[in-house]
Amino acid sequence: MGAKLAVFDCDGTLVDGQASICEAMDIAFAEADLPAPDHHQVRRIVGLSLPQAMRMLAPEAAHAQHMAAVDAYKQAFRTSRMEGRLEEPLFPAIRDLVEELHSAGWKLAVATGKSDRGLASCLAAHGIIDLFVSLQTADRHPSKPHPAMLQAALADALAQPQDAVMIGDTSFDMEMAQAAGVRALGVDWGYHTTAELLGAGAEAVATSPQHLAQLLA
Repeated sequence: MGAKLAVFDCDGTLVDGQASICEAMDIAFAEADLPAPDHHQVRRIVGLSLPQAMRMLAPEAAHAQHMAAVDAYKQAFRTSRMEGRLEEPLFPAIRDLVEELHSAGWKLAVATGKSDRGLASCLAAHGIIDLFVSLQTADRHPSKPHPAMLQAALADALAQPQDAVMIGDTSFDMEMAQAAGVRALGVDWGYHTTAELLGAGAEAVATSPQHLAQLLA
C-alpha cells in the first residue's frame, strides 16, 4: 500500500471565507462595470478558478469585463489582507482533524481555486501550513473539476489514486475526484447541498469534522 493522502479543498471545507469572498466579488463587479452579483450565486461558484467563476456569474459580459473583474477581485482580496480585514476562520474542529491525521501518518494536501499567495497566506495565518506536503491552486492548473490539481498532489505525495481521498464541499470537488480516480468525500458545512455532493460522486457526506475522521478511519 502506498502513502495515504487526504486532499482538502480550502474555502468551504477548511475555512469559512464567504464574507470576504462576497465583499471582494462586489468590488470586482463594480470595477468591471457589471451589476452586483447575487451572493447566493457567488457562494455556488466558490472553488472554481476566477476566470471560470466570472464567466458563470456574468455569462453575458465581454471577455474584457471578465478579466477586469478577475484583476479587481485579486486586488480587493490583497487589500483586505493587508488592512487586516480578511475573514477566513477555520471551521470548528478542523485544526484538530488535520493535526490528528498528520500524526496518524496521513500525507495532507490542498487543491483549491485560490491563488498560490492566497492559500499560503491563509494556511500560514492559522499555523497549519507545515502540515501539508502539496499545495495546488488555480494559478498553475485548469479550473476544477479538471483532475490536474489532484494529479499533481498525488505526484508530490508519491501516492497512488487508490490510496487517496478528495475532501470538499462542492460538486466540483467530487467531480474532480471522479476524474482523477480517487475516493470522494463531501462535507455538509460548505456551499453545496448533500444531495448535490452525492449526485456528483461523493461516497459519503460528513456532518462534522469528527464524522469525517470516522469516514477516513
